[in-house]
Amino acid sequence: MRILVTGGAGFIGGHIVDAAVARGWKVRILDSLDPAVHPGPPWTNPAAELLVGDVCDAATVASALEGIDVVVHQSAKVGLGVDFSDAPDYIRNNDLATAVLLAGMASAGTDKLVLASSMVVYGEGAYTDSAGRLVRPGPRRVDDLERGIFDPRDPTTGEFLLPALVTEDAALDPRNVYAASKLAQENLASAWARSTGGTAIALRYHNVYGPRMPRDTPYAGVASLFRSALARGEAPRVFEDGGQRRSFIHVADVAEANLCAIGALADGRAVAPGSFRAYNVGASEVHTIGEVAGVLSAVGGGPAPALTGEFRLGDVRHITASSARAKVELGWTPRHGFEDGMREFATAPLRGERA
Repeated sequence: MRILVTGGAGFIGGHIVDAAVARGWKVRILDSLDPAVHPGPPWTNPAAELLVGDVCDAATVASALEGIDVVVHQSAKVGLGVDFSDAPDYIRNNDLATAVLLAGMASAGTDKLVLASSMVVYGEGAYTDSAGRLVRPGPRRVDDLERGIFDPRDPTTGEFLLPALVTEDAALDPRNVYAASKLAQENLASAWARSTGGTAIALRYHNVYGPRMPRDTPYAGVASLFRSALARGEAPRVFEDGGQRRSFIHVADVAEANLCAIGALADGRAVAPGSFRAYNVGASEVHTIGEVAGVLSAVGGGPAPALTGEFRLGDVRHITASSARAKVELGWTPRHGFEDGMREFATAPLRGERA
């Protein structure tokens, strides 16, 4: 098996490369090694071939695709950004780059793709009313948020809704530029599959954490931001009441999900030629953002988390994954529990650090 991992020097991509190399596969990395993304010397697996270049460059992509069986497309601008001025950069790095890559695959006859997607394509997660009926919440009310009432309501009855596990068949509702760019990537992959007869799997990552995670950036995940605050001797600042529910998933489990997806494409399981299929990749356990801050503070011996009550309009209150489809169709099961995973992460090296 010979795979190309775009963004293979990044957080998740690097772990995918490590797992694939450990399995004995031949791996080529295509990564720009952008210093804004890699503030220190980037870590790349020495057993993998490294090609430094931009996925938006057609000639670079053509060279990277030579002899490749499966493309694992991890390269992207991630996070929610700073403000809407980030939009052109997101579209270039996520959507234009994906279009160039897919066009190159069509020309090269490379017909298997695993795409890194995200939970953000859903917007809010799944909710039910008190009778157990699925209800799509509207935007949270500003007057509720200002009074410290953070859970969404039934837009018809005003009743508070109960969080449930979101499945891949849920309606998609991207609520920021990053989310819109990830959904556009999925749509491009689907169109490519139909046009070329290729097969494409999108893995919708939920809240990924683990060693070599980015730090000290507006684009980093919440667990990394808490780690950075504690390193400065500050209390982790938790928005709202800390009760936001998420599916925190260890990066090693995400890497394994990618290898399972590659295997499914290689042997024709799950996805028929000319088809696209999406899978949630999230932990079986549901935990809150407040719990993450609490574990990291306790393990690091730092100050207790500060529940600020602050909110940002458009933030998602609850989104937790049902990953049953991936378990059944791809044979994937997460193996890292929340407590053990977070305790490891509390002292693990972040991007640019060495163990």
